[in-house]
Amino acid sequence: MEKNDKIYVAGHRGLVGGAIVRNLRSRGFGNLLMRSSAELDLRCQRAVEDFFAAERPDYVFLAAAKVGGILANDTYPADFIRDNLQMEVNVIDAAHRAGVRKLCFLGSSCIYPKFAPQPMKEEHLLTGELEPTNEWYAVAKIAGIKMCQAYRRQYGFNAIAVMPTNLYGPGDNFDLSGSHVLPALLRKFHEAKQAGEPEVVVWGTGTPRREFLHVDDMADACVHLMEVYEGESIVNVGVGEDVTIAELAGLVGQVVGYTGRIVYDASKPDGTPRKLLDVTRLAATGWRAHIGLAEGITSTYAWYLEHLGGRASAGGQTVHGGA
Repeated sequence: MEKNDKIYVAGHRGLVGGAIVRNLRSRGFGNLLMRSSAELDLRCQRAVEDFFAAERPDYVFLAAAKVGGILANDTYPADFIRDNLQMEVNVIDAAHRAGVRKLCFLGSSCIYPKFAPQPMKEEHLLTGELEPTNEWYAVAKIAGIKMCQAYRRQYGFNAIAVMPTNLYGPGDNFDLSGSHVLPALLRKFHEAKQAGEPEVVVWGTGTPRREFLHVDDMADACVHLMEVYEGESIVNVGVGEDVTIAELAGLVGQVVGYTGRIVYDASKPDGTPRKLLDVTRLAATGWRAHIGLAEGITSTYAWYLEHLGGRASAGGQTVHGGA
């Protein structure tokens, strides 16, 4: 990519899209295209086609998606599969038709089977059943991957697909009705500390293992792969290490300074037992993660305190552990 190339970041107000914008700007890319969902509804085919025909971007990062944790996926399955399919189909097809040089599609590690071998390799895709609590989102993301591959094979469209592990960082979603486990833990430990609550209840047993990647590392990997990777195969993006939910809760509690009890509600779902990505393919391109988990949680909590920490508590001290 050249510094004056026109780059469209779909989903620039989201966690990943915002980080990609920050990374691009830090590298000196200034010709960035950005539209809010109010300005451009990516679910609307005509609107997307008109946008691409008028703007003719050179490169596209497709980071727009409807995302959420176990509760949100279970409550709104139709929204998750419909909205994500519509956005993917519209953007990928319009980008091809408008002559975009390269597109980077962002998937998710939930595309892999619930009981996939660990760590999960890219070739494990479609080798087993999905985790039922987020299958709607996973099916939509798998469709996006296959669409990128199909357009590459049939039309020669240069589309790559990257699969991030669990992400967190500045700009995360801390709404407890739809957030993932790490931001949910941060908020609830903070509110429990402020209210002097004696305990925080975490959904599940605390035994599932999860890998967490800071969103600024994810953005750096995306821009790196856009510049150096040309393959049809998907690429995992992660740190190659994981922790249990219990270990994560303990670390978050330390960062927040919460000294009460942590209680696990084993009657609630754990989700996938383990989600650790094999990052061998990514490492072969010369990239690795740089932000450690403790460092990342500390900076994310600082962002939360600055932007959201003063808001009133939503009540209750239950968080979801298996996202």
